[in-house]
Amino acid sequence: MCSRLSTRLLNICISTYCKLQRLDKAESLIIDGIRVGVLPDVVTYNALVDAYCRFVGFDAAYDVIRRMQVAGIKPNRFTYNSLLAGASRQCQLSLSLDIFEEMLKLGISPDLWSYNTVMHCCFRLGKPDEAYGVFRNIILNNLCPDRTSFNTLLNGLCKTGYTNHALMLYRNLKRHGCELELITYNILINGLCKAGRLKAARWILKELGDSGYIPNAITYTTVLKCCFMCRRFEEALEVFWEMKSKGYTFDAFAYCTVAGAFAKKGRLKEANDCIEAMLKSGIAPDIVSYNTLMNIYCKVGKFEAVYELLDKIAKAGLECDNYTHTILIDGFCKSGNIQGAQRHLQLISSTGFSTNLAAFNSLLDGMYKAGHAKRAMNLFKLMKVKDEFTYSSLVHNLCKERKFRSASKLLLSCLKNGMNILKSAERAVIRGFRNSGFRRGARELQSKIRMAKFLR
Repeated sequence: MCSRLSTRLLNICISTYCKLQRLDKAESLIIDGIRVGVLPDVVTYNALVDAYCRFVGFDAAYDVIRRMQVAGIKPNRFTYNSLLAGASRQCQLSLSLDIFEEMLKLGISPDLWSYNTVMHCCFRLGKPDEAYGVFRNIILNNLCPDRTSFNTLLNGLCKTGYTNHALMLYRNLKRHGCELELITYNILINGLCKAGRLKAARWILKELGDSGYIPNAITYTTVLKCCFMCRRFEEALEVFWEMKSKGYTFDAFAYCTVAGAFAKKGRLKEANDCIEAMLKSGIAPDIVSYNTLMNIYCKVGKFEAVYELLDKIAKAGLECDNYTHTILIDGFCKSGNIQGAQRHLQLISSTGFSTNLAAFNSLLDGMYKAGHAKRAMNLFKLMKVKDEFTYSSLVHNLCKERKFRSASKLLLSCLKNGMNILKSAERAVIRGFRNSGFRRGARELQSKIRMAKFLR
C-alpha cells in the first residue's frame, strides 16, 4: 500500500514538472525514485511521452516508449493517444495514421478518442472514404459515437465537398432523436454557406431556432457573409436586422460589409448610418472601416468629409493603404474633378507614399471619360508600370473615339509584350472595324491576335 501511494505521489510530481516543461527535473525525479525503491509505472511514462510530444519531438517520445519496454512496462492506449494528439497538433497527419496502425499491430484497442482523432486526420488529408471507414469501425467495435464523432464527420464531409452527405447525416441524426449541439448546427451552416447553398443554410438556421437553441453571433455572421457572397443583398439585410433585433453585437467586418452593400444599392444614407452605429457602439474602426466610409462620401461628393477622414486616420495611428488613395482619386474622376485627382496623386507622391497602379488606372480612365484624351495619353506614356486593365481601359476609350487603328496597334503591342488583355477590349476593336465597314481589317486583326497568342 505504501509503495503504491509513493508511486502515485511520484506521478503527481512528474506530471507537475512536465506541465512546467521541466523535463530534466522529471527525468531526475524518476531516477531518484528508483534509487529509493519507488518504481515508475505506465502512468509515469505516459506523462513523459505526452510532454515530449508537446515540447520536444517524436524521437524523444519514442525513446521514452523504448525505455518503458526495457523496464518491462507495456505502452497502453493512453500512451498512443498522446502520440496521436502530438502528431495531430503538429499537422503530421500521415504520421497519425502510422501511429494508429502501429497501435492496432500491438493489439492495443483504440478508444473513441483515438478513432475521432484519426477520422479528423483522414479528412484533413483529403481522404473522406478512409474517414468514413474509421467511423464505421467505431460502430463495428461496439463503441457508441459521441457528439464529437458526429461533429467531426459533419465538418469533414462539408470541407471535402460532400454537403449532400452531411445533410443526410444531419437528417438521420434528427430522425433518430439524437440531441444536437449548437456547434453541430454551426458546422453544417458554415459548410453549406461555403458551398454557396444559401437556401439550405437559411433552412437549417430556422430549424436551429425551432430546436430551442439560440443562434449565436457566429451563426448569423456566417449566413450574412454567404448572402453577400451570393449577391443576395436583401436577404443579407434581413439577417442583419434580425441579428440587431436580438441584441447581437457585430464586429467591424459585419458593419462595413452591410454599409458597402447599402452603398452599392445607392442607399447612401443607410450606409452612413450603419458606419455611424458602428462608431457609437465603441468598435475601434480599422483602415477597412475608414475606406468604406470614404467610398460612401466620395459617391455623394463630400470631399471635405473625406479629407477629415484622412486626418482621423492619421490621428488614430493607422496607415492609409493603396485602396484608400485609389478611392479618393476615383471619386474625384467620377465627379469630373480631374485636377483634384491629379493634385492628390502628386501629393501622395511627394509625401513618399508609393502610388499604386490602381490609382493611375483610375486617373487614366477618368481623364478619357472627361474628354482629356491628350492628357490621358501623356499619362499613359509616363506610367512606368502597366497592367491588363491599363491597356484595356485605353483600348476601350480609343474605340469610343472611333480610333480603331490606334486601338488595334495598342492591343497587338500589349499581346506581343506577353501581357493579357480583357476579352471585352478585343471584341470592342473587332466590332468597331466591322461596324465601320472595314470587315477585312477586322479579319486581319483577328488573325494577328491569334498569331500573337500562339507565339506567346
